[in-house]
Amino acid sequence: MTVARRVLLHAGFGLGHAFLQAWSDWRRDASRATRLDVLALAPNPPSAAALRKAHLGGPLAPLAGLLAERWPSMTRNLHRIGLDGGQVRLLLAPGAALDWLPELQARVDEFLIDELDFSVDPSRAPKRIAKALARLAAPGAVLRATSAAAALRPALANAGFELDDGLTRGALHGVYRPRFVPRSRQVASASNGDQHACIVGAGLAGCAVALALAEQGWSCTLVDRGVAPATQASGNPAGLFHGVVHANDGTHARLHRAAALAARQEVQDAIDAGLATGRTDGALRLDTRGLDLAAMQAELRRLQLPPDHVQALDAQAASTRAGLPLPHPAWYFPGGGWVQPAALARSFLQRAGQAAGFIAGRHVQALRRVGERWQLCDTAGEVIACAAAVVLANAADASRLAGGALGESQTLRGQLSLYRNADAPVAQRLQLPTLPLAGSGYLLPEVEGWAVFGASSQPGDADGSIRLADQAFNLQRLVRLSAAAVPALGLDPALLSARVAWRCQSSDRLPWVGAVPDLQAVNSWRGDRLDTLPRQPGLWVFSALGSRGIAWSALGARLLASRLCGTPWPLERSLADALDPGRWLVRARRRSAAAP
Repeated sequence: MTVARRVLLHAGFGLGHAFLQAWSDWRRDASRATRLDVLALAPNPPSAAALRKAHLGGPLAPLAGLLAERWPSMTRNLHRIGLDGGQVRLLLAPGAALDWLPELQARVDEFLIDELDFSVDPSRAPKRIAKALARLAAPGAVLRATSAAAALRPALANAGFELDDGLTRGALHGVYRPRFVPRSRQVASASNGDQHACIVGAGLAGCAVALALAEQGWSCTLVDRGVAPATQASGNPAGLFHGVVHANDGTHARLHRAAALAARQEVQDAIDAGLATGRTDGALRLDTRGLDLAAMQAELRRLQLPPDHVQALDAQAASTRAGLPLPHPAWYFPGGGWVQPAALARSFLQRAGQAAGFIAGRHVQALRRVGERWQLCDTAGEVIACAAAVVLANAADASRLAGGALGESQTLRGQLSLYRNADAPVAQRLQLPTLPLAGSGYLLPEVEGWAVFGASSQPGDADGSIRLADQAFNLQRLVRLSAAAVPALGLDPALLSARVAWRCQSSDRLPWVGAVPDLQAVNSWRGDRLDTLPRQPGLWVFSALGSRGIAWSALGARLLASRLCGTPWPLERSLADALDPGRWLVRARRRSAAAP
């Protein structure tokens, strides 16, 4: 009988031999699992070049080449690498096992332990590692460990692994057979076996969720009030994405970096397939803090951010990169870029294929729970669609359908400016950068003859008309980015236009990704942890992406799909908690408990 998924964990990636062999075996196995997930702990991850060189001329060389093509910038993030159309996923964790094991969320079927370092905490490390492995193990999980991990034997036995002697002296072989599985670790199906979901909203968020669910073997129906996907904020002509550099590298910085890294590959895939116009060869963000180049470079060294992810440039070098004079030094993100959001959204749907259906021109006025299924109802109370699992991906309206269970948010009106640069007289053309330029506002390279810049941002403003004041504001920001970009004769007003759209932003400026809390059950809840917070069965949300929809779409959607389907998370647990829609309830509970 073919199983749906096989999950492996390799402690010690080395030069990728074990992963490549597992991938090769999976390809050759006629009765293989439909999908293969490999979590790899890599204390010293190799470069793409080292991967190719290590397997040059060997039987695994073709697979090593495919892996190297998608090799990420090795920042301190959990890196998801999708292979074979998403059927094989490598989740690579660069760093020490003691740091990473508590951050992983998965149900592992097989462990291969061949590289562990106990030197940081030699007395407690075996117990901590064994406990972490047991937390990840599915009942019946097989464990193999080389002689280097022999010190784990007593701790593994105490953690629920039944061990016997391996085939070679000193090696370990065992099976996870716990005496009992705590209720908190029992994974219940989110859909009672029904692998179909309804998605409310077909912008970037909803379309990305459709693809993420299709990669998990699910089908979905998207429902949107528009006549086509991505007609609201996702309908802007172009947008940019890049990472961030924060001095303390806190939760927001790590999350935005992870999102930008995930976005780059998705945008590039869409461009390569001819489904979207854009580029992923870099972006610049001005730094206006008054730091000199040496201070910026020192910051990167302290944060251990590699140059293939971000570089510090002085004003002259940044100007050379941009192709126009800049007044400040800048961060250069080699993997940043720009893309048409609507085209990216449509590419997600096209890749999902027949697994994604679309119902246009229908507004979901209410959700109704009937038995174990949700009904999506219109203004007349008629049922549009129904499923056991529903994902709210409809920006600010998600909060209404969730019954106020998502915490505080605000709707931001944004007006971006468009100038038909290709049709302007030479003396009235904007000088456009060769790379997307951001700082106080942004300016993109030419997009099909247009200059795109902006954008204004006003909370709680429902006015959809084009405002001259906002056009002037966007031009002022453009001058601050680069005065040389604006022609001395000014712009031709007849060629200047704009677009207004609205975005949803949560109170802490992070998206909502996860299961919707059950406010009624919270009244009798006595806990203060997210994993015990009551949830509305089968109701999920991916919304509040703010101004970073392009960056957040892929990572947020895959995190939600992994949580919904019970598969390995593509993000660290601590960072996923920061996106959980129930985070505001936990914070309120803890503040209440701490109050005198």
